[in-house]
Amino acid sequence: MIEAVGLTKRYGRTVAVDDLTFTVRPGVVTGFLGPNGAGKSTTMRMVLGLDRPDTGFVLIEGKRFGELRRPLRVVGGLLDAKWVHPHRTARNHLRWLARAADLPRTRVDEVLDLVGLAKAARSPAGDFSLGMSQRLGIAGALLGDPRVLLFDEPVNGLDPQGIAWVRKLMRTMADNGRTVLVSSHLLAEMAQTADELIVIGRGRLIAQCPTAQFISEATESSVRVRTAQVERLQTALVHKGATVRHEPGALVVVGLDAAEIGEVAAAHGVVLHELSPRRGSLEEAYLRHTEDAVAHHAG
Repeated sequence: MIEAVGLTKRYGRTVAVDDLTFTVRPGVVTGFLGPNGAGKSTTMRMVLGLDRPDTGFVLIEGKRFGELRRPLRVVGGLLDAKWVHPHRTARNHLRWLARAADLPRTRVDEVLDLVGLAKAARSPAGDFSLGMSQRLGIAGALLGDPRVLLFDEPVNGLDPQGIAWVRKLMRTMADNGRTVLVSSHLLAEMAQTADELIVIGRGRLIAQCPTAQFISEATESSVRVRTAQVERLQTALVHKGATVRHEPGALVVVGLDAAEIGEVAAAHGVVLHELSPRRGSLEEAYLRHTEDAVAHHAG
């Protein structure tokens, strides 16, 4: 578990993180969202002990990072995929990390195989594509088999197969009871991956809740209906309390679900050609929640 309480971090006159409090629970994948400059990377650096908050604190499984006796066995993080000496091979990079953390060398080849870099183990990291660098960074995060994992934009540069692999990895880690916090701008991917969300803007907490709740509270669910008997169906639906609006070739119904609309249609002898539920997207909900928290708007 990660517990952040009253985190504040300033750089000169700029407040990067402002009295931020949240909890990341084990057993779920938690998405960490916010516009550019919202303070996500600064927050993750404070969780990992790389930056010190001006006020507030972070606990990882009940301890501050500096109190962890063997930190890589407790928490693993990927913040910058290119943070590797370019002339060091993938294997030697991980061996260096393993030696510093008093981990067995056998673990190096295990994680290289796990992330799909076994054949590139002897290649210098400077020759890696961004996607390969991401895999190496993930290998480093997994090296100590930690119970808490933080990933900052882990799928950047990955192909669709790689993205699916990262999604499965995070799901497996969470299902095994680990704490997983992942930051990403790929909202469609987060909609598939994250069970819960922490959303910040201008360094402050905007929302923390299950992903489905975040979407439902900020978007409209509707049903698209096509029929040749438009007027009869519209009159019946409005009588039932629905709001009905027209779009080319169809009606859009709000206030009744698909089953209720089907029952109304059947009761009034209306033949339906389409009955398609529409639910709001994470992107729509995110944009609505963060519209006042974006540092720069396009003109």
